[in-house]
Amino acid sequence: MRPEENDDVKVRVLTLEAFADTIVPGEKRFPGDRAVAGAASGPGAVAAGAVELIETPAAGLSQGLDWYVTTLNERAREHAAREGLSLDPALPGFVALPFDDRVALVQTLTAPGHPEKELWISLALFSNMAFDTAAHMHTLDAIAEGHPGLAAMNLAAPDSDGLWRFPEYSYGRPLARRHPGTTASGSPA
Repeated sequence: MRPEENDDVKVRVLTLEAFADTIVPGEKRFPGDRAVAGAASGPGAVAAGAVELIETPAAGLSQGLDWYVTTLNERAREHAAREGLSLDPALPGFVALPFDDRVALVQTLTAPGHPEKELWISLALFSNMAFDTAAHMHTLDAIAEGHPGLAAMNLAAPDSDGLWRFPEYSYGRPLARRHPGTTASGSPA
C-alpha cells in the first residue's frame, strides 16, 4: 500500500465514523478520539460496527463510498465557511466540525428538497441498522459478543438449540391453534 493510500483509508474511516456517530452518537473510545464526538454515554453506531456494515458490498454503498467521503468533507468545509468556523486542517472536514455542526449539516443534507437527500438518508439508515440490528453479523454471534445495540434493546438470547421460542405470547394467549398436519419440526404438512 502506498503511503497516500493509507492516508486515504484513514480519511475514509474517520469520515464514515464521524457520520455514523452523528446518526447514533456514542461515547469516545479513547481520550483523543476525534471521529466519535462523545455526545452520548455508552456505545453508539461506531462501536456497533457501522463502518463495517457500510463497507460491506452487500449493503450496496461500497462502490460509492469515495464519493460520499469526498462530498461530505466538501459540504463540511462549505458549512464551516458559511458559519465562520475554523477547521483543523489536519482532519477531514466533517471530522473537524463540532458535533452540533455535524448534526446541522446532516439535517441539511437529509432535508426535504435537498438534491442529494436520498443518498445521505441511505448512509444514515445503515448507521442505524448497524446499531439496531447488527445487520453485518449473524444474530447469535452478535448476542454472544454483546453487540451494544442488541444489548441496549435487551434482545433475548435464544434457547440452547439456537432457536427462539416464546412460551408466553404477547397477547397472553395463543394466536392460533396448531394445525393438525404440522410436523414435529414445526413444518406444515
